[in-house]
Amino acid sequence: MQTEVSGIKTEYIEKGPDGGDIVLMLHGWGAKAALFEGLADLCSEKYLVLAPDMPGFGGTEEPKEPWSVDDYADFILEFLKPYSPRSVILLGHSFGGRVILKLTERSLPFEIGKIVLIDSAGIKPKRTLKQKISLIGYKAGRRIMSLPPLKKLFPDAVENMRKKRGSADYNSATPVMRQTLVKVVNEDLKHALPGIKAPTLLIWGTADAATPIKDAELMEKLIPDAGLVKVTGAGHYSFLEAPEYVARVLASFLNIREG
Repeated sequence: MQTEVSGIKTEYIEKGPDGGDIVLMLHGWGAKAALFEGLADLCSEKYLVLAPDMPGFGGTEEPKEPWSVDDYADFILEFLKPYSPRSVILLGHSFGGRVILKLTERSLPFEIGKIVLIDSAGIKPKRTLKQKISLIGYKAGRRIMSLPPLKKLFPDAVENMRKKRGSADYNSATPVMRQTLVKVVNEDLKHALPGIKAPTLLIWGTADAATPIKDAELMEKLIPDAGLVKVTGAGHYSFLEAPEYVARVLASFLNIREG
């Protein structure tokens, strides 16, 4: 389906009965709502499921300027307005979880019924000494190679340095989304965790390298009403790597009778 949110053409999934509680599903960075198809089918047995492609991903236009997590939170609230929900269950994977953490800090026009965070981002990792030294060296090298004489001799040097250092997400993004990614990953939302009042389910792959299991354990400790389910051997996309197991866990938490 397609709509327009704050002037942005937005693709989204909608399925399930009207008039009931809503399950809002927010995907990760570089992903799209279609990855939630299986979980959406499950939840739509009881709830109205909404899953937008967030700006810059899937079938939704990218923002015209770099966005912060706050901007994505504003977008989600605007997306929900036509539904006038009384209660919303928030489910987010990776970056989607980060947006949910930001929403919990807001004064919202609806109640957050429950929260499901799957391999969620939001905790900024501390840089090691080696990483700090590497960053200093990169910045110094970039400044030197940007000097006019060297830039003329080696026009691709700075770009090559960036590609070598940048993550796959960063290197594959457009200029606007690169700047957005930098703004997003540099915000630590750990401070929001103790203020979360809704019952929260954490689903995490034990082999997740992007958002390690220690992040999940810290979230479980800091969120007042949280429980952690570990998906043994799964990586950052635990809900895709162990779909049946994750579906059973989610059905239990959301009181859905599986077919």
